[in-house]
Amino acid sequence: MKKTIGALMVAASAIALAANAEAMEYNPYAGVEYGYSFLNGAEDSNNFNSGKIFVGSQYNENFGVEAFYQRSTTDKKAGDKFSYQAYGIDALGYLPLGCEQKVALVGTAGLGYYDFAYKDMGERTDNEATWGYRLGAGAEYNVNDNIAVRALARYTKLDNRIDNSNDMMEYSIGARYNF
Repeated sequence: MKKTIGALMVAASAIALAANAEAMEYNPYAGVEYGYSFLNGAEDSNNFNSGKIFVGSQYNENFGVEAFYQRSTTDKKAGDKFSYQAYGIDALGYLPLGCEQKVALVGTAGLGYYDFAYKDMGERTDNEATWGYRLGAGAEYNVNDNIAVRALARYTKLDNRIDNSNDMMEYSIGARYNF
């Protein structure tokens, strides 16, 4: 009896997976973003401009995944230099609005690896790498079938950094090209 129930459950799962696979699409895209970010909690907050490239796929009108690489400009304060680079992966949820569904609300959740570089006036350098958990929200506008523009705000919780700036806010605007 247990074998029969197990076999039926496996068969039902396979049928459900096959039915769901037909509903899933593979819509690859690539894009760029400009970002403005700042670290919270430090005595003298660091502000960064950054550029990001990303590739991803939207699997249906409500779900997508993308991988990114981001590099900041150098923030200079009192002769000290501070910058970072990051890479990671985000899951994106879309909520299309309106009849034509050209506008969508976007939510993101992901994980990034951040490498911070610090150089003081005495030319002492220090690097610090940490993982960050990312959450974001924003909106996207589909200009046509191939081009979309978006604006996002992201909060990143960083794992225990030495200077106690354990979180970062980022605001970005960008565009993507759907293949």
